[in-house]
Amino acid sequence: MDAANKSVSEFVLLGLSKSWELQLFFFMVFSLFYVATIIGNSLIVITVIADSHLHSPMYFLLTNLSVLDMSLASFATPKMVTDYLTGHKTISFDGCITQIFFLHLFTGTEIILLMAMSFDRYIAICKPLRYASVISPWVCVALVVASWIVGVMHSMSQVIFALTLPFCGPNEVDNFFCDLPVVFQLACVDTYVLGLFMISTSGIIALSCFIILFNSYVIVLVTIKHHSSKESSKALTTCTAHFIVVLMFFGPCILIYMWPLNSFLIDKILSVFYTIFTPILNPVIYTLRNQEVKTAMRKLKNRLLNPNKTTPLHYF
Repeated sequence: MDAANKSVSEFVLLGLSKSWELQLFFFMVFSLFYVATIIGNSLIVITVIADSHLHSPMYFLLTNLSVLDMSLASFATPKMVTDYLTGHKTISFDGCITQIFFLHLFTGTEIILLMAMSFDRYIAICKPLRYASVISPWVCVALVVASWIVGVMHSMSQVIFALTLPFCGPNEVDNFFCDLPVVFQLACVDTYVLGLFMISTSGIIALSCFIILFNSYVIVLVTIKHHSSKESSKALTTCTAHFIVVLMFFGPCILIYMWPLNSFLIDKILSVFYTIFTPILNPVIYTLRNQEVKTAMRKLKNRLLNPNKTTPLHYF
């Protein structure tokens, strides 16, 4: 990179508060949430793999969502927790760019994966007779691969954009991790134009995807309403869980990237929400509201207590 574009070699992460008492509180709470996120999502992945009854497209996509949630929770939270202990709150320029890359990689991939899960539920409920032919194992794999490809492309565009910014003075990032809405305001250029770029790339994409997802779930819920059966009740529970995850994930993203010049306090609250709180929603919602998953977890527990009983593993 040209030296003029990078006179700043490191950034100072100001975190969420300068108060020692609040930092201690955040350390305990976020450590607890992070551990719970990793354990909860890992349990979902292990349960789906271990139970042949869950070897279906929906749970295959759910497993990938759990992997993404663990990744999203891990790109910045461990460093933040460590910073609270050591008091070392700086991050190198390359480290900052790396955080931006992985943040947009995981969020971009998760957006497409949530759309894939919505498509799966739409076909299963609105066109059940065509489900087996449309949502095949290969289609599921293709959807997951496509989501990662889109995530990489989106992330690379954000990183390339960040690398072209000239940083010549201020280096204090008023958050606990690096992201474009905060970092670009430190650049020595007009932030209005940069804000328009972010709105056109991240903000509008997130909003458009949310509108598509919202409409698809409305169609699904209307379809379910016209059927009164046990299966319809089960489908309603599943779709409600899906929509809660979608709403909790997209809400903060849209607010941050559609209005990139918000106050730093609002940005901090929203950042905490979708990087720390949202990743734990997946195991909480799916384990507490999904009877199949709860049953599979009980079976897994019994299998671990009785290792002599084995079940063959095969996917789908």
